[in-house]
Amino acid sequence: MTASVITTPIPRTLSGRLAGHVNELGLIGIIVLLYAIFGFISPGFLSANNQVNILRDGSAIGIAAWAQTLVIVAGEIDISVGPMVAFISVLMAFALKWHMPLAVSLCGGLVLGALLGSVAGVLRGIFNVPSFVATLGLWSALRGLALFMTNALPVSFDDNDTLDWIGDNVFGIPVSAVVMIILFAIFVFVSRKTALGRSVYAVGGNASAARLCGINVTGIRILVFTLSGLMAAVTAIMLLARLGTGNAGAASGLEFDVIAGVVVGGTSLTGGRGSMLGTLLGVLAITVIGDGLVLYGINSFVQDVVRGVIIVAAVLLNVAAARRSGRAGR
Repeated sequence: MTASVITTPIPRTLSGRLAGHVNELGLIGIIVLLYAIFGFISPGFLSANNQVNILRDGSAIGIAAWAQTLVIVAGEIDISVGPMVAFISVLMAFALKWHMPLAVSLCGGLVLGALLGSVAGVLRGIFNVPSFVATLGLWSALRGLALFMTNALPVSFDDNDTLDWIGDNVFGIPVSAVVMIILFAIFVFVSRKTALGRSVYAVGGNASAARLCGINVTGIRILVFTLSGLMAAVTAIMLLARLGTGNAGAASGLEFDVIAGVVVGGTSLTGGRGSMLGTLLGVLAITVIGDGLVLYGINSFVQDVVRGVIIVAAVLLNVAAARRSGRAGR
């Protein structure tokens, strides 16, 4: 008669559970510190109206950042987001100016965004063009096309009640922020609970090993860029509703805020590691920094310098914390 051995799982300590979220905890501390500093030096920073503005500004970065997280986790990068948002918003504005139905205009913008994203995906996945080069080409082409089509002037169209509602608030919260949170929940589910999400992490961790395991690496690469283009189109709709015009100069530099939010959130630029929660906190940190500097009256050129220094400092702090956590876990 053999004796059966019953093993009891050893419960993880609180410190062990927290060690897995050191990056997110560090970002929460940084955000609290930023709120304390800007709340003290900038009158009106903590007001309800300004918190609504932070949500609205953050949604412009966040919607695109969810897809950018998957792109970077897959070991790629997409720097065409800003010009793509501007280009799609201009085309939708022209469609509305020519009295096309709103549903057709917006759906056309979404389809166009997915197609433009898939172009970058095909260049990377099939023709093996580095993603930085592929999206840099799109960045230049789309920005130039948007400026050429509009002669660098805003494209106006008749008032539209639906767009006015999209650009407004619901229960005091910007509709764009509600859309951002809904999409956040979807991307969290996809990245953590689906085969697609696991495949993205596998491709970013080791593309050759992922291919040997039967993962369609080319298909994953095309898909993440397609999602990035689709989220750029959603951002374009939010921007169109907010501004009430199509503007080729809009969303200038958005791609850098999006990438900064993702990287500050702890996603590794080498691929294979990152989380949507980290990106959410990174986007909030970037938005709070920008809003606080504006309210404090910092010169716009100096704002870029200060923002860059804070971003690099935040990344270094999180990297150092992650290394300490790794050493403690050994």
